Amino acid sequence: MSPKTSPANETMLELSGVHKRFGGLHAVNDVSFKVPTGSIKALIGPNGAGKTTLFNLIAGNLPVSEGSIHFCGQSIEGQKTYEIARMGMARTFQNIKLFHGMSALECVMVGRHSRSRSGFFAGMLSLPTTWKEEKAIRARSMELLDLLGIADLADTEATSLAFGQQRAVEMARALALEPKLILLDEPAAGLNIYETAEVARLISAIRDMGITVLLVEHDMSLVMDISDEIVVLSFGSKLAEDTPANIQQNEEVIKIYLGEDETV
Repeated sequence: MSPKTSPANETMLELSGVHKRFGGLHAVNDVSFKVPTGSIKALIGPNGAGKTTLFNLIAGNLPVSEGSIHFCGQSIEGQKTYEIARMGMARTFQNIKLFHGMSALECVMVGRHSRSRSGFFAGMLSLPTTWKEEKAIRARSMELLDLLGIADLADTEATSLAFGQQRAVEMARALALEPKLILLDEPAAGLNIYETAEVARLISAIRDMGITVLLVEHDMSLVMDISDEIVVLSFGSKLAEDTPANIQQNEEVIKIYLGEDETV
């Protein structure tokens, strides 16, 4: 599939000299890169390279030890995860986190929470404005389930679904936030070849909705197929940043994936 060209000189996310230390462990070491608006950018590297730590720094789950992260031109240093989400950043997780006892539709509707206006007391009083808003939230959530091809599973308990279907519900929940940027943490983890192909289609569809994508992924076929740019991490540092075609020819990248010291 052919990736879109992102608008020139527009940056959705920018990391500058980012470090993260855990005591004597330097998990992320002086990492800098930009994610152009409207692009799909992949973050790859062997296990233990610092990819998930970097995701947690971007999403606000961990504080940066040094350096800066700007989202839509604004520093997000010190911001809470829910504050960053309200700015328009959503994420999924490597280990799927759905709510037990909720249907697929209800799980997606939860993703609209930060966009809703009715407060606690309005909900208790069952005001007409609350009914209208919930109806709109339900309708939009159904649209997202339909977009991801699982509308027929709306009333099924989310945690009882097949793994690939649960992944789609998690993506729909993230999209319910109406994000500008979505962070996808190993979206193809645990999926078979057919489910992985479907995830590739979904990620491209998300970008076609005007949403910028940053993903961590181990499936190199998926990464090379859908990404506009790739950042390679090794031992917490940025080893390379380039187009998929050039990354495939980079001798240092080939060495860390095929060498004796590290495994994917």
